[in-house]
Amino acid sequence: MLNFKNLTLRRGTQILFTDTTFIIHKGQKVGITGANGTGKSSLFALIRDELHADVGDFSLPTQLEIAHVAQETPALNCAAIDYVMDGDRELRRLQQALVLAEQQHEGLKLGELHAALDHIDGYTAPVRAARLLSGLSFTTAQQQQPVNSFSGGWRMRLNLAQALMCRSDVLLLDEPTNHLDLDAVIWLQDWLLKYAGTLLLISHDRDFLDTITTHIVHLEQQKAQIYTGNYSAFEVMRAEKLSQQQSAYEKQQREIAHIQSFVTRFKAQATKARQAQSRIKSLERMELIAQAHVDSPFDFSFPVPDKMPNPLLQLEEAAIGYADKVIVKAANLTIVPGDRIGLLGANGAGKSSLIKVLAGDMLPLSGVLRKADALKMGYFAQHQLEQLRLDQSPLWHLQKLNPQATEKELRNFLGGFDFRGDKVLEEVAPFSGGEKARLVLALLVYQNPNLLLLDEPTNHLDLEMRHALSVALQDYQGAMIVVSHDRHLLRSVTDRFLLVADGKIQLFDGDLDDYRTFLAEQKKTSAETTTVENGEGQVSRKDQRKAEAERRQRLKPLLDAIKKAEASVARYYAQQQQLEQQLAEPAIYAETEKLRLKNVLEQKTAIDKALAAAEESWLLAEEHLENAE
Repeated sequence: MLNFKNLTLRRGTQILFTDTTFIIHKGQKVGITGANGTGKSSLFALIRDELHADVGDFSLPTQLEIAHVAQETPALNCAAIDYVMDGDRELRRLQQALVLAEQQHEGLKLGELHAALDHIDGYTAPVRAARLLSGLSFTTAQQQQPVNSFSGGWRMRLNLAQALMCRSDVLLLDEPTNHLDLDAVIWLQDWLLKYAGTLLLISHDRDFLDTITTHIVHLEQQKAQIYTGNYSAFEVMRAEKLSQQQSAYEKQQREIAHIQSFVTRFKAQATKARQAQSRIKSLERMELIAQAHVDSPFDFSFPVPDKMPNPLLQLEEAAIGYADKVIVKAANLTIVPGDRIGLLGANGAGKSSLIKVLAGDMLPLSGVLRKADALKMGYFAQHQLEQLRLDQSPLWHLQKLNPQATEKELRNFLGGFDFRGDKVLEEVAPFSGGEKARLVLALLVYQNPNLLLLDEPTNHLDLEMRHALSVALQDYQGAMIVVSHDRHLLRSVTDRFLLVADGKIQLFDGDLDDYRTFLAEQKKTSAETTTVENGEGQVSRKDQRKAEAERRQRLKPLLDAIKKAEASVARYYAQQQQLEQQLAEPAIYAETEKLRLKNVLEQKTAIDKALAAAEESWLLAEEHLENAE
C-alpha cells in the first residue's frame, strides 16, 4: 500500500535517511521509532504530500483517505462534539448537499443523499462522536462546551477525537498519548486494536507499541528498516545485531536484580502475589531484550541519599482541593524509606493535586502534613519546565546548585543526560520539550533527594531516555510516588498502587492488567442506573452483590477465551520468528539445503495462517467481551 523505494529524504542540509526501501501493506499497524531528529515526523509529512523525496520514490494508491491529528486547534465557538464530527469529511459534505437540495426542493436528489448518508452510518455520527469523547475523558456536559473554552491539552484530545472520527484508510498518529491520562491511554489502545485501516504510530510508550503494533519501522544512522512484530520483538532482533557490545548486560542486570528482589520478598505474601506474578512476566521479557539499548546516549543514576528519616512524610485526615471544591476527603498517607508507589485514578480524581500537596505547592484545605526535618524532596511536574531560565545554559543551571563544582565535573554529569560539547553552553530557550524535561530531571538527580514525587515524568521523553530513567529509578534508594500514563515505567519502578477515586485514597490490590478490568467494570456500572426498583422498593446491597457476582461468573468464559487466544498468538508468533530467523540464514539457500528450505517454507506458510486465525479469534473474543459488558 505505502511503497518507499530507494528513498532519500533531507530536511535542509541534513540527510534524514538515504537509499531506503520498504513496503507497508494494507491493514498493518506500524510503530515508527528512532531517536529525536531521525525523521519520524518528516516521514509523516512525506506521506501527507507535504514533503517530497530528494531521491527515489514514494507511492500510494490514489483516493486513500488519510487521517492525522492536527497540531493546532482553532479557537472556535462550536460545540466540542460538532468539532469532532467535522473529522468525517464525507459526512459533512453530504449534510451540506442535503441542505442545498432541500432549499432547491430536489426530491430525487434528497433521496439519493439520504441513502448515501445511511450507507456511511451518518445517522449514528453523533453517537460515535460522543463515544470517542467519552473514551478520552470528556463528560457529557463538556461535549457541548465550545472548543475555545478548553485548555491546550484538552484541545489536543479534541484533535485526536476528530482524527479517529474520520473513516480513514490510513491513520497517522504522532505521540497520541502525550496529553492523555492512563485511563484514556487504555481506552485509545483498545480502540486502535479494532481499527480496520493501516495505522502508522509514532510513540515513546513501549507498552502502547507492544500491544498495538504488528511491525516496527526503526530510523537510525540515516536508514529506515522494517521489522516484523511488536516493539519487544524489534528489541530482540536489534539486540542480535548489537550482540558484540556488553554494556547493556550490566544495565539490565541491575533491572533484573531489582525485580527479582521484589519477587523474592513478596511472592509468598497473598496481598502481593498478583504483583509478584506480574514482575515475573516482566523479568521473563527483559531476559529476552538483552542488548537493545547498548548505544543509548543516556547514562545516569541517583546517588544514595545522605539521610533517610523514618517516616519521611505523613498526611493525616487531609482534605485536598480548592476553595470551592473538595476533591479528596480525609486523606491519610505515610511515606517511609523504600516506598515505591504508583498513583492510579481517572483524570480529575485528584492524583496531581495530592502530589502538589505533598510537594508543598498546595496547602491542604484541612488536616495535617508532617515532613521529617531531614526530608529532601525531588519534585518533577510539567510546569517546572517553565521555571528554567531560558536565557541561560544547562551548565549555568547546575552551577547555581553547586558553585564549588568544577566545570569538568558538571560537564561529565550533564553528559549522562546527552548534553555534550557546546550544548552545555547553549541557551535553554530553543530547546525542545524533551531537552527541557531532561534538564529538569538532571537538576533533580543532582540534588540527591530522599523522596521523589514524579508527575508524568516521561512526557516529551523518547524511548531511550525513558529506558534510562526506568533503570535509574530501579536503583534509587529513597522513596517515590509516581503518576504516569507510561505503564512500562509503572511496572518497572513501583511496588504497589494507590487508587485515587470517589474522594478517597485507598490501596489497589492488583496490577495494571487488573486496573484495566477495574476500568471496564466501572464503565459498565456508571452506564447503569444507580438504583434499581422492584415492587418492594430498592434492591438490597446483598442482591446487588449477588448480581455482580453472577455478572463476573457470566463474563469468566469470555475472559478465559481472551487469555487462551492471547496465548495462541504469542505461541504462533514465537514460532514465526524462529522460522524467519532460519530463512534469514544464507546457508539455507545452498544447493544441498533445498529440502530443508522447502520444509521451512511450508512450516512458515502454515504458521502464518495459524497466526492470522489466532489474531482473528483474539479480536473476536475482545469484541464479544465488549458486547457482553
